[in-house]
Amino acid sequence: MTRLILLMLGSGALLHAGLTDFKTIQEANQAYEAKEYGKSAALLKSLEVKSSQKEYDIGNALYKGQKYDEAIEAYDKAEGIDEATRLHNIGNSQFQKKEWDKAIESYEKALELKEDEDTRFNLELAKEQKKKEEEKKQQEQKKQDQKDDKKNDKDKNKDDKQNQDQKQNKNQKEQEKKKEDQKKKEDQQKKDEKDGKKKEEDKKKEGEKKKSDSQKEKKPQEKEGEKESSQSEAEKKKSKEEKLKEQELKRLMKKMGQKNTPTMMYQMGEGKKGERNEDAKPW
Repeated sequence: MTRLILLMLGSGALLHAGLTDFKTIQEANQAYEAKEYGKSAALLKSLEVKSSQKEYDIGNALYKGQKYDEAIEAYDKAEGIDEATRLHNIGNSQFQKKEWDKAIESYEKALELKEDEDTRFNLELAKEQKKKEEEKKQQEQKKQDQKDDKKNDKDKNKDDKQNQDQKQNKNQKEQEKKKEDQKKKEDQQKKDEKDGKKKEEDKKKEGEKKKSDSQKEKKPQEKEGEKESSQSEAEKKKSKEEKLKEQELKRLMKKMGQKNTPTMMYQMGEGKKGERNEDAKPW
């Protein structure tokens, strides 16, 4: 609902403007028609005259040039222009900035002052755009939530997998440790059995050695005993023979004493002269 700058020509503030001002206004109007909105706004700003209409037209040129913040500032300075129209244009600038709540507020204020079909249309359009934007935000948020949920599920699955892997690794390590401990235990048992057998063998060998040493110590005694026994038997045998000889000698002496036969005694003493027959009797 912007107005053409041509309206400035009818402004009372410009009735006493000089020829130069009219020329500037004309150039600004031509630039506006040529859609050179920046040039048009600059020419209007160069006018020394102060007027609400001037600020309003500057706002229109800035609005067409899509400089909405500067346009709003110009409209705010254009006090004295029809308030409903001014609020309508401010609402349009806010609409272009997608400031839906501010635009809706400006349109509603304008409608309170004066019912206008364009303002009403823009109000409903602003509400609709706000609703669409909110729905879009909700959809985007929903998508983001789904994306986050998916990411969280993925991270959770990843964590679960990591936990499962860690658990499996832990179980595997525990099994390996159990096997290792069992092997150590079996090796220790084998070692203990081997050491036990070795101790038994050493003990047995030691016992056998002691027995052998004991037998070695006894053998000389036994030999000495045997020697003594042998000597005793020899002595006994010798003593027996001597006794027999003595008995035989006594018997012979007795015989000889009885028969008085010295010759036979000689013969017995001289074995060379006449060997005695073992069966022969001395008597």
